[in-house]
Amino acid sequence: MADRYITAEGLARIRAEYDALFGTERPKLVETIAWAAANGDRSENGDYIYGRKRLREVDRRISHLSRIMKAAKVVDPSAQRSRDQVRFGATVELADEDDNRRTLTIVGDDEADATSGRIGWSAPIARALIGARVGDERIVRLPAGEKSYEIMAIRYPE
Repeated sequence: MADRYITAEGLARIRAEYDALFGTERPKLVETIAWAAANGDRSENGDYIYGRKRLREVDRRISHLSRIMKAAKVVDPSAQRSRDQVRFGATVELADEDDNRRTLTIVGDDEADATSGRIGWSAPIARALIGARVGDERIVRLPAGEKSYEIMAIRYPE
């Protein structure tokens, strides 16, 4: 199984989702299914049919989260020795050719959320930024074409 690099915060979010599904949602579903099954005919019992379907979805998600946690390699971004280069866990401020600024944090693929600026370390833009220093210009190959970014600032958590 491949290593899955992740921050401590990302692992905590995954653990919280796992605990909520396994400890709260799944037992409620099992209870609902048992109640619905006791009502008789299961072929037209909406609560039973929906409950079984939802239980399969929850079990799949629990299994997926379990595999992530088992393979997770927690990386502490605050322990980075070389703070002048972009590495895993860095928060990077970028400027494109039109001086549009954007801030990204390089995190594990399982905790990536582009809408909040968390980019998985294997994403094209993250791979292009790894190893860069303030003032460096990097060209990123995107589906829409190439785009050039200048690294304006690099920060790591304390």
